[in-house]
Amino acid sequence: MSQDFKPNYKKIFEDIVLKKCPQRYQEFEYYFNKENLTILDVIEINNRIFGLKDKLTMSFNQQHRSYDYETILEMLTYQQTEKLNNVELANHFNLSRNTVSKWRRLYLKY
Repeated sequence: MSQDFKPNYKKIFEDIVLKKCPQRYQEFEYYFNKENLTILDVIEINNRIFGLKDKLTMSFNQQHRSYDYETILEMLTYQQTEKLNNVELANHFNLSRNTVSKWRRLYLKY
């Protein structure tokens, strides 16, 4: 009976765009029309609205990210389709190499 309660990121970001920069609404309309936003979509929208931060802020924010099962599988599928090794995938998504190798061990059964 446990329900998975997640923030309504679509509504949150839509409100931010409408209040902060309504002229850029069309730039984000693709995301707002999607049924559900993935974690990667949320990160992309956040970076596009607020821009990239300095190294210290990025490091702090990276420590507090969490990924759901579907997002992890999406990243690992991306790795396979693009033929990336663990280091390249980690750099692309700003992850630790150890995190990528742990995900591969846990979620990819060979």
